[in-house]
Amino acid sequence: MAHEDSPRRRKSLLRKVVDSRILLLMCAPAIVFFVVFNYAPLPGIWIAFTNFNYRDGIFGSPFVGFKNFEFLFKSGQLWMLTRNTILYNLAFIILGNILQIAIAIMLNEIRLKFFRKISQGVMFLPFFISAVLVGVIAFNLLNYDTGALNALIKQTGGDPIKIYSTAGLWPIIIIMVHLWQSTGYGSIVYFAAIMGIDKGLYEAAAIDGASAWQRIRHVTLPSLKPTFIILVLFSLGGIMHGNFGLFWNLVGNNAALFQTTDIIETSVYRMVLSQNNFTTSTAVGLYQSLFGFALVMIANGIVRRINKDYALF
Repeated sequence: MAHEDSPRRRKSLLRKVVDSRILLLMCAPAIVFFVVFNYAPLPGIWIAFTNFNYRDGIFGSPFVGFKNFEFLFKSGQLWMLTRNTILYNLAFIILGNILQIAIAIMLNEIRLKFFRKISQGVMFLPFFISAVLVGVIAFNLLNYDTGALNALIKQTGGDPIKIYSTAGLWPIIIIMVHLWQSTGYGSIVYFAAIMGIDKGLYEAAAIDGASAWQRIRHVTLPSLKPTFIILVLFSLGGIMHGNFGLFWNLVGNNAALFQTTDIIETSVYRMVLSQNNFTTSTAVGLYQSLFGFALVMIANGIVRRINKDYALF
């Protein structure tokens, strides 16, 4: 019986592929992208367990086990990099989503469509500004000698601040720059979710005498809860992956700021660039991916226990 069902199943699968050929063709670029950039490089993980050299190649280099990971844990640098990366991303996720929801709600409350479109365009613009240009703008604002901020402080009789030598200021600066650049664009998803809310709910609330704030509190925010949870879960998947372009162009190779600004990506980049150290950098990258995967699984499991409808899988 199983042998008879097998050809039928293969025929049924083939029929589904044929019937869905247009959808599969549309998905082909995304599939090729992930295969080439995510799955094809996976054998390179082996470098993390070897003393890699160009002559012997990836699989011919001497196997050293977990020595590359031992070096990372013993040096103490990995803890600092992990801490900085996670804390920055938590700030980006929490503050970013709160501001995105606030902006989406404010856009929804604007009744003049022309003004709404202008507001959206102005808020989306920073997202398309290059990280290199953002770094140049920040340098011209914060530079000790010629920066606009210190020039203003001098004109008001104050003492200029050595911002590029003060590590404690940079978490605030980096978070503010990130929020300025990404919040407007990130509000698109929440604004779309608001547009999908049944208008009858607002009408019923208005008939019951609910104010604008009460409609936001009791209709809009509860309706955005599923979207918020899903976006946070997606964001947690990249919590160990920092915004390299932002950090590198704002801070660069300034060792005085590494204690509060160095993240995994910038450290790996310096390892490869200055030390030509592929083994340690690959070990850090593998640690980064495994940690992020475990975090997503744990977070999704917690959400699934609370409400299955909000879980990713």
